Amino acid sequence: VQLQASGGGLVHAGGSLRLSCAASESIFNIAVMGWYRQAPGKQRELVAGITNGGSAHYTDSAKGRFTISRDNAENTVYLQMNNLKLEDTAVYYCNAVPYRTTLWGQGTQVTVSS
Repeated sequence: VQLQASGGGLVHAGGSLRLSCAASESIFNIAVMGWYRQAPGKQRELVAGITNGGSAHYTDSAKGRFTISRDNAENTVYLQMNNLKLEDTAVYYCNAVPYRTTLWGQGTQVTVSS
């Protein structure tokens, strides 16, 4: 499976973006899919995860602002990000949870400006 993240860009603080992660094959058998991010000089971190049944989990920084969803029929995972903050600036990736080394793609850059 190859994962391609897209939808990033430059946005002002308080704005919104919707990220998409398209898989080259079915993700139905991946029990939990997640969105990760890596800010400059920091380690990659999990932001949100969603099970096949639609149960979503978020880190404290994402709660109330981000919404993860998945469409197994379209082999796609989404991350709706609202009320973006400067500290959300990072490269965003999708992967399984826990991550699989072979699934890392190029990610998509999100830059939040003041």
